[in-house]
Amino acid sequence: MAWLGVDMGGTASRWLLADRGRVIARGQAPGATALRADASQRAGFEAALTTIRAALPAAPRGACLGLTGAGYAPGLTLTAACAGPLGLATDKVRLMNDVQLAWHAAFPEGGAGHLVLAGTGSVGLGRSAGGGWVEVGGRGALIDDAGSAVWIVLRALDLIYRRIDESGRPAGCEALAEALFAAIGARDWDTVCPRVYAMPRGDLGALAVAVADAARAGDAVAAGLLARAADELVRLTRALAARCGPAPLVMAGGVLAPGGVVRGRLATLLADRAPRFQTLDAAAAGARLAMERETE
Repeated sequence: MAWLGVDMGGTASRWLLADRGRVIARGQAPGATALRADASQRAGFEAALTTIRAALPAAPRGACLGLTGAGYAPGLTLTAACAGPLGLATDKVRLMNDVQLAWHAAFPEGGAGHLVLAGTGSVGLGRSAGGGWVEVGGRGALIDDAGSAVWIVLRALDLIYRRIDESGRPAGCEALAEALFAAIGARDWDTVCPRVYAMPRGDLGALAVAVADAARAGDAVAAGLLARAADELVRLTRALAARCGPAPLVMAGGVLAPGGVVRGRLATLLADRAPRFQTLDAAAAGARLAMERETE
C-alpha cells in the first residue's frame, strides 16, 4: 500500500510516495498554480500532475495535495481536476492550500501553532486551540510578501539605483551592487531592466543570496536591508499571536539560512517566543495525511 503527498508551488511540485512512514519514492515535477485562470495555467496544472503520476513506481491508494492558489476550502471542481490526472477517485483525494500543508509538516501532532514561511514569498499561518485558521501576509510581491527573498531583492535594487540617481554610482553600497549585478549578469540599466522584469519569481528570489553575500562582506546597506526583512517577519509573528493567542512558533524558508543576518536577528527579537527554525518536508506530511484519512 502507498499514499501520495504533493507540495505544489509555482516554481516546483515536490511529491513523495510512502507506506506508513516508509518512503517508497520521491521526486519533483514542474510547478503550477491551482488558480487555473486561463488555458495556459490549466494546461500547466494538469501537466504537473500527469508528470507525477508517470513517475510513480506504484499506484497510490489515496493522495493529499497542498496547492498554491487553492484557498482554504477547495471545492469539488478542483478535487476532480486533481483526481483525474492522478488516476484516483475524488473521494481518495484530499486538498488544501500549500501553506496549510506546510503547517501540518511543522506541527504533525496538531493542536495550536504558528508558522511563518520566508522563502520566495512570505506568509504566516496560525491555528488556534479551537482549530480556526488565520493567515497573515502572503499577498504576493506586488502588494506585500515583506521579508521574503523577492522583497529583499527588489528593495536592494531600489536602494542601489537611488544611490546611482543621486551620485552616478552606488555610493556606500558598492559591495551590494557588485554582488547583485554579478548575479544578474549585467550592470547597465538597459540590460538589467529587461532581465529582472522577465525573471520568474523563483529566479528573482534566488538573487537574495547575493544580498546575503554582500552583508557577509561588510556592506552595511545590505546588512540593514536584511535586518528590515527580519523586522517584517517579526510583524507576522506578532499578528498571529494577537489574533490566535499564544502558541508554539515555527519559522522556515530559504531566507532563514543558519548563520545569516535574518535568522540571527529573529532569534534575538523573538527570544521570548523560542522559535524553532526548521526545514519542512510538506510532501511527506501530505503522504501522512492521505494515509490517516484512509485509515481513520
